[in-house]
Amino acid sequence: MSMRLYVGNLAFQTTSEDLRELFSQAGTVETANIIEDYDTGRSRGFGFVEMSSREEGEIAIEMFDGRELSGRNLKVNEARPRVERSGGGDRSRSSGSKQRFNRGPRW
Repeated sequence: MSMRLYVGNLAFQTTSEDLRELFSQAGTVETANIIEDYDTGRSRGFGFVEMSSREEGEIAIEMFDGRELSGRNLKVNEARPRVERSGGGDRSRSSGSKQRFNRGPRW
């Protein structure tokens, strides 16, 4: 069974390939992804690595949590299960239509 890892405090120039290369030192990397900002496409400073087994994931945590990469100390731990979020983030309202509130008279 594979293990998904959260990797935080990444330098903004770190790529998914950099993560794959680094974590392959601990075992087989299934996937490595840097999370990017929706609007700008720039790195958000964290990502996820999926190791092929729990044992390799635990080795990777030991090897890389606190290790320096590009001048930053990595934060590596087991990723929490993804939670589906509702509301917020509705980008369809960004087309200039703002909800107006009637605040009453200004005296």
